[in-house]
Amino acid sequence: MSVTARFIRSVKDVPADRWNEVAGNEYPFHRHEFLSALEDSNCVGERSGWNPFHLLLEDQSEEDGNELLAILPLYQKTNSEGEFVFDFAWARAYQQAGLSYFPKLVAGVPFTPATSNCCLIAPGQDAATLGAQLLKVTTDLMAEHEISSLHCLFPTEDEQALFGELGLLQRHDVQFHWHNDSYSDFDDFLSRFKSKKRKQTKRERRKVAEAGVYYEHLSGSDMTDALWDEIEPLYSSTFMVRGRPPYINAEFFKQLSRTLPDAIVVIVGRKDERAVATAVCFRNADTLYGRYWGALERYDSLHFETCYYQGIDYCIAEGLQHFEPGTQGEHKLARGFIPEITHSAHWVSDSRFRDAIAEYLRAEGRQVDDYVAMLEDHTPYKQADSDPS
Repeated sequence: MSVTARFIRSVKDVPADRWNEVAGNEYPFHRHEFLSALEDSNCVGERSGWNPFHLLLEDQSEEDGNELLAILPLYQKTNSEGEFVFDFAWARAYQQAGLSYFPKLVAGVPFTPATSNCCLIAPGQDAATLGAQLLKVTTDLMAEHEISSLHCLFPTEDEQALFGELGLLQRHDVQFHWHNDSYSDFDDFLSRFKSKKRKQTKRERRKVAEAGVYYEHLSGSDMTDALWDEIEPLYSSTFMVRGRPPYINAEFFKQLSRTLPDAIVVIVGRKDERAVATAVCFRNADTLYGRYWGALERYDSLHFETCYYQGIDYCIAEGLQHFEPGTQGEHKLARGFIPEITHSAHWVSDSRFRDAIAEYLRAEGRQVDDYVAMLEDHTPYKQADSDPS
């Protein structure tokens, strides 16, 4: 085997079938269709500060052409937006020291805080060997061009262990995920709650229904351009109130509805036939990923119903085993989502900053562990030996 490495500036430099053979079907955000839609709609590029710089490992010994062995979806970043693993303080420290933190490198999917392998390995290949090779090529490039740092976002536990063995700094945080315990319907799910929490959830759902809001669950193939135009102001409003444009535009969703329709789930809340709330999600064979939500009208508990309860309804009906609704939000705990550890790994080129950041991450990690231990005492679920009411 004669392995060579090269960087590309667009996912479209690789044929879709070759890319997807390595990326697989498990995780929609690594699909060629998803990443090319980000590029075509200008959601990534100079404007957003996410510049594609993907690393490929290929075997040139094949008689019928290069065989694609591994991919590291990689971006040159000129800011820290849309990552959901926060390093703003690190960037300020570099600036105060008169050093350049940007551009940096990020291995992950733009605007997508969902767990998956960062290193994509072709079937039948040795993941540890090729993963180490991807990291070595990347860090060698960083040393040559004096790039401050590499950030591998939301890797799996196995990949995080590999990154640790390779010398990357370890970081962890917490999200709130829902898991399907073979529930027959939403009432069966609620039957596992303590009485007070069960009544609270029923009351929240009732308030939305009494306001006259009803819901549709639509796939990408159900979504027309007109429907995307109708809901765009809804999910955009969540960003606009924070004084920034949305990460994702309607052109991205329109293209993806044509190229990867089965990966899209759109929850639309309507009142008197007009759309008043939406949650735009993605899915694979066993997981629903909540990504974007918004509403232009305000009703009691509308957020909980649109973002959480409707998603749980969908998972139960479709037989999906997990629901990852995104980052942050202790309010998810009372609604049946439990704390889950997420990971990131970081290569810091300057040894002085690397040592300081390592100490910071050790202290931060202890705080996260204490926080998770506290949260686990406050889930809404009945204990096994509790009163059946």
